Amino acid sequence: MNAAAAQSDNSHLIDLFLEMQAAERGAAANTLAAYRRDLDHAGEEFRRAGAGLADAEPDHVAKFLTGLGEVGMAPATRARKLSALRQFYRFLLAEGLIEEDPCHGFTGPKKARALPRTLSIGEVDRLIETARGRCRATHGGERYRAVRLYCLLEVLYASGLRVSELVSLPRDVLTGDARVLTVKGKGGRERMVPLSGAAVAALREFVALGQSAEDEMSSTVATRWLFPSKSAQGHLTRQRFAQDLKGVAEEAGLDPERVSPHVLRHAFASHLLDRGADLRAVQQLLGHADISTTEIYTHVLQERLKALVEQHHPLAVKKA
Repeated sequence: MNAAAAQSDNSHLIDLFLEMQAAERGAAANTLAAYRRDLDHAGEEFRRAGAGLADAEPDHVAKFLTGLGEVGMAPATRARKLSALRQFYRFLLAEGLIEEDPCHGFTGPKKARALPRTLSIGEVDRLIETARGRCRATHGGERYRAVRLYCLLEVLYASGLRVSELVSLPRDVLTGDARVLTVKGKGGRERMVPLSGAAVAALREFVALGQSAEDEMSSTVATRWLFPSKSAQGHLTRQRFAQDLKGVAEEAGLDPERVSPHVLRHAFASHLLDRGADLRAVQQLLGHADISTTEIYTHVLQERLKALVEQHHPLAVKKA
């Protein structure tokens, strides 16, 4: 097939496919446009290899996908283009326009595992110091809430608890050694989590303030929860804690979108490993059933070291 004929045939088949997507599946205009771009791209590459979309063979598809990787196209984009081709050829096969699907057996590139967002030690220090400053600058009910937030921050960063575990801590968790929390995590599994001196002191201040407070919160203190509230659950909600945390992040000069209870849990794990903590120990502290879940933090450190070398090593600096 000559180039002009191949291009004309490609356009006709793509039009048929897009008509089906619009009529039978209600595909949006943006979706149809994306399909057309991806199929036009593949069709152009096949044409250069002497084939049209209708008579392409697995070798053409393989070369096309390899080329995408060689030019540095993102895995997600490559996967999308392969998906468009798959759907296109399934349509042609169903319509009897081709006899074999040249995409059969091809798998898309694996998505790179998303690295958890985290904060530097300096950023966590700013966050905690800002929360501590609020305690000194407020009174009454506002001070109660400020001390509660400061306490939550200290305990979270010291323990790496899941936010659901943190806000639902029972009051009796304070019985026994104040330097250790016994936490019931996922699957009912219990683990012991040590606390820093700052976290222990913040807990004592919060509990003492709650017992003596005469504001609207004082009536809820004598409940089963360490962080009581008038919510349906009886304890502080994850959403309220996350909202308060973003407020103090903004005050600390940090991007609120980068700060959440889960990000602080990531910071806890990353900073421990950065200081030489054993991976198995961090796994136990986080309550991960499988160490492969914890290993993602080693990738965070690797990326950080890589960036450090690229930024500061003399051989990594490109000459102007």
